Amino acid sequence: MRDQETYVPLSDDEIDATTGGFELSERQSLRRVPGLSTELTDVTEVEYRQLRLERVVLVGVWTEGSQTDAENSLTELAALAETAGSQVLEGLIQRRHRPDPATYIGRGKVEELGSMVISSGADTVICDGELSPSQLRNLEQRTKVKVVDRTALILDIFAQHAKSKEGKAQVELAQLEYLLPRLRGWGEALSRQAGGSGSGAGGGVGLRGPGETKLEIDRRRIRIRISRLRREIKAMKTVRQTKRARRSRNAVPAVAIAGYTNAGKSSLLNRFTGAGVLVENALFATLDPTTRKATAADGRLYTLSDTVGFVRHLPHQIVEAFRSTLEEVAESDLVVHVVDGAHPDPEEQVRAVREVLAEVGADRLPELLVVNKTDAADEETLLRLKRLWPDAIFASARSGRGIDEVRAAIEQRLPSPAVEVRAVLPYDRGDLVARAHRQGEVLSTAHLPEGTLLHVRVGEALAAELTPYAVEEEPVAAPAR
Repeated sequence: MRDQETYVPLSDDEIDATTGGFELSERQSLRRVPGLSTELTDVTEVEYRQLRLERVVLVGVWTEGSQTDAENSLTELAALAETAGSQVLEGLIQRRHRPDPATYIGRGKVEELGSMVISSGADTVICDGELSPSQLRNLEQRTKVKVVDRTALILDIFAQHAKSKEGKAQVELAQLEYLLPRLRGWGEALSRQAGGSGSGAGGGVGLRGPGETKLEIDRRRIRIRISRLRREIKAMKTVRQTKRARRSRNAVPAVAIAGYTNAGKSSLLNRFTGAGVLVENALFATLDPTTRKATAADGRLYTLSDTVGFVRHLPHQIVEAFRSTLEEVAESDLVVHVVDGAHPDPEEQVRAVREVLAEVGADRLPELLVVNKTDAADEETLLRLKRLWPDAIFASARSGRGIDEVRAAIEQRLPSPAVEVRAVLPYDRGDLVARAHRQGEVLSTAHLPEGTLLHVRVGEALAAELTPYAVEEEPVAAPAR
């Protein structure tokens, strides 16, 4: 019989070695370094160019909540922009009952925004909300720079960080669904549909110009690509369901680690299993789900899955495209909800995460709330959160404080097998003894002359295999010599 796996705490050096250091170095090596000029000094060269980070101005509309809520939202938008590789120059908040349907922030603020863009030398405006195609077009025409909304920014980050085939397909599907209603001809170089009520497919003299034809071709290609991506993701979903069914047959409990982006989910997984998942102080650093095996104190096996992070106003395209991945959470037995204790507004984090969990049907599952990064949070915040969430566990995946309490709480909440069996297994059936320890809850064990006496709770499948060796009453164990 193989020795049971036991958990050995990792040292700080080993933790550093299992945080995806190679992937982190590779990702950072592809980033441009701000402050290093590549601008040509001689304008007689063939080309005059300037390579630099995109310089952005942030714009938000404050429609509800307090001023602190609006500022926290814009601060998060700045973190998203920096994660995407931009340099944030200025921020602007407009107080309105609702966003302006034409320009998002209103005519007066558009003029102020245009002046801010010129004075700061920005080349991009990022809006803290999802803009309609007309709002995008109007803002670009009046500011004379590129305009990006929050949804496009998050999709751009996902496109940078997706590594697996499934992750890349999911991101591409979300991007195409976002792009489809926003296609438009660029400038007046492309001829547009002629007016009038002439004959033909909705056009006047000359019918449709090549500009409209190009848009229709692009839309058709995007629709074809979306259909193909959906078929591919559906096939990948079948593979994922097959793996889940195998774990279900083996009665292996599943634990999903969910939470706000950059709350420390990957760090927690690395602490428990030494998975070597990339850890970076950035939003959406890891997208592809990672599942690893863990062993409870009583010898039972269970799986820990690190899932994609959530964020407030997570684009619905992302939720739909990643639905097959998020189903890992919905199909689990326990959700470990990780909260960033050092965040300015952890309550809003919890609300946003629970909103997405409800959307994928995971709100009915047992939840273990873990407040992470306690080593970076102030005592006043921790006391407030302890009063707010008395059942939560406070820990730090970085320092290791509270990790044992988290592990014990997870093991305590693992589902107990349904069937209780008392059986005497012959000594040549060590395989069944090992499976009982791995898959079941061993209540007692003793060694008799005829075999190993086990009193266990196991799943129905394993209980059926133990039935031929079952005994009604507990035999008397041989006296120890």
